[in-house]
Amino acid sequence: MKQKLSFFLLLLAFGLANAQVEEKKLDELIQNTLKTFDVPGMSVGIIKDGKVIYSKGFGVRSLTTKQPMDENTLVGIASNSKGFTCTALAILADEGKLNWDDKVSKYIPEFQMYDPYVSRNVTIKDLVTHRAGLGLGQGDLMFFPEGGNLTINDIVHNVRYLKPENPFRTTLDYNNIMFIVAGEVIHRVSGLSWAEFIEQRIMKPVGMTSSFGSYNRAKAVANKIDAHAPVDGKAVAVPHDWSETANAAGGIMSNIKDMTIWAEFLLNNFTTKDGKKLVSDKNIQQLWSLQIPEAVAAKNPYDTSFYGYGMGWFLSDVKGHKQIQHTGGLIGTVTQFTLIPDMKLGIVVLTNQQSGAAFSTVTNTVKDSYLGIADRNWLKTYSDRMKKLEEGFDKQKKEAFAKSEAFRKDKNLQPKPEQFVGTYNDKWFGDVEIAQQGSIYRISCKNSPRLKGELLPFSNNSFIIKWDDRSYDADAYIIFDYDETGKAQSARLKPISDVTDFSFDFDDLDLRRK
Repeated sequence: MKQKLSFFLLLLAFGLANAQVEEKKLDELIQNTLKTFDVPGMSVGIIKDGKVIYSKGFGVRSLTTKQPMDENTLVGIASNSKGFTCTALAILADEGKLNWDDKVSKYIPEFQMYDPYVSRNVTIKDLVTHRAGLGLGQGDLMFFPEGGNLTINDIVHNVRYLKPENPFRTTLDYNNIMFIVAGEVIHRVSGLSWAEFIEQRIMKPVGMTSSFGSYNRAKAVANKIDAHAPVDGKAVAVPHDWSETANAAGGIMSNIKDMTIWAEFLLNNFTTKDGKKLVSDKNIQQLWSLQIPEAVAAKNPYDTSFYGYGMGWFLSDVKGHKQIQHTGGLIGTVTQFTLIPDMKLGIVVLTNQQSGAAFSTVTNTVKDSYLGIADRNWLKTYSDRMKKLEEGFDKQKKEAFAKSEAFRKDKNLQPKPEQFVGTYNDKWFGDVEIAQQGSIYRISCKNSPRLKGELLPFSNNSFIIKWDDRSYDADAYIIFDYDETGKAQSARLKPISDVTDFSFDFDDLDLRRK
């Protein structure tokens, strides 16, 4: 049940800073946000001074069923799960079962990274601060998109083949694979699976009674979203699931009701409603202290002077207040979780479409109201920004397909099947097959069965891969490297457009012909 302020008023800024307006103004903003960004459903929660003052769902949880989205509708919170992973590690550290500076090899003896020095020295803290050297999303194709065949043990083993993009402990490069390894540390130390530990040691005492540590554990629940992604400019329902191998990086299913309870617990110094403190002050400071910084633009909307990653959360300052924040994204759904501890303010936005502009519109508008900032019309700002970006993405894609179509008109210029048809292998990703089927060519990936599509000739040594699942929006070039006889010995991939999600880690593939 939604709780309200006295006289059903919320402190929001629409026109004048700090003006009190009726709750329906926020309702209207959310409805307009859904319409503007083609988001079927959204749920929003606000907690202030220990009280939930707003908790609502809007739109539908599925375009297929048309059932309404409400505060109890389960959503995959994706990378907002990382805060739970780090809280679990903090609990184990408080119990003396591990130390943040312990070497990973102490708990996973077979764990190796590309560089032997890093293998010997990488710590638990390195895993959860995005500073181990792996690049943005590097290795994500081992679990993304969903439906892959690799196990956690496979991923732990294959990390040794990922050549780091940056030196050890020098840059913040957001990476999911290292969180999967951290989840395996939790498993080996506690004897519980990551999902079991999260449910038993965190969710249950905190009071998150309707949340689950993984999608599979929530299958029996009817009130959960379908994911939605734009296809040909219109949102359509797509499968909403998650690889069990990557739960520690993004597997939790939750809802606004429980996520506001989680926010209240964190704002209350990691203390449950019955007074049990789950994490010591010493380790809270570890979690919420800047571990690896990022550069900040000189001009930014919140006068931010520092930004970076703690452990499981992004940290920054907004108008002089420390902000704890994270976002999460799966195919067809994105979420945002924001805390400003000294204001005792928490804002949670869950959606069933992959529009970050939608959650940012709502979060920033609510945040501005509490910071005393006059209405900045974030809806228009993000709408204009997205239109410009999408025009650029569409141009990239149209130009690529137009060049391919023109090239295909001259059959004599196109690569011959004997030059490139065959099986290629990447050490960490596995086998990729290029096959001829009648007059067309197809690509399929052994360890990622959903990643399959048609090859459209683009040049004498390259094709566009048009993936069968159009919700991926991740078409890519495949470029073959020929030997002196004109036969391909290797291949590499790169996206045709900047719209491609970083978890489609094509750039790090090094395919060698078998």
